Amino acid sequence: MKLRGKEFLVVGLGRFGVSVAETLKKTGCQVLAVDKDEEKVEDILGLVTHAVTADVTDPEQLKELGVKNYDAAIIAIGSELDTSILATILLKETGIPFVLAKASSEIQARILRKVGADRIVFPEKEMGMRVATNLTMGNFFDAVELSATYSMVELDALPEWENRKLQELNLRAKYEINIIGIRHGEDLEMNPGPQSKIAHNDILIAIGKNDVLNSLMKREKAF
Repeated sequence: MKLRGKEFLVVGLGRFGVSVAETLKKTGCQVLAVDKDEEKVEDILGLVTHAVTADVTDPEQLKELGVKNYDAAIIAIGSELDTSILATILLKETGIPFVLAKASSEIQARILRKVGADRIVFPEKEMGMRVATNLTMGNFFDAVELSATYSMVELDALPEWENRKLQELNLRAKYEINIIGIRHGEDLEMNPGPQSKIAHNDILIAIGKNDVLNSLMKREKAF
């Protein structure tokens, strides 16, 4: 199915919702972006076809928006399950043929499916899977944000780590980071074991808290 020219409703203008709305608009779709937060709506004005402040759990407001004419709705409110549930029910009742909902857990996903969501997405989980796939194909990156707290980065091995095994360094205990890969020149060692040794100029693929990773990257740049 070609998306160009189709009409989409995006509910919830957090990072995920904004990203979806802007991308759909760039592909030539008509996009109505909706949020209860007036500031978020103002921030996206001009980047989508229409942006309005409204409560999608209010049937009368939905009716005024004319959402029944849209091809699909994206509910990007993952943090407020009750709102996502009610929005899904009401949007399906208006006749929207396809509703995609964001979920942050399998329990949320099961509930949203039961009330009518046609597809569930887990943005953070799916991003991690895409990144891992890119790594195995040799498409490297500097940093990928997995959530507001965690990221995946390429980290140059610090001098004190060189010629030492991961088991010796115990980076998970010391820094609360997980090493999922080691880049040795042109070769990539995925899922390294405790006996894997870090050599000069190796690059580590690490997942951890943003503040810890930022601190390590500052140390790396100091050398």
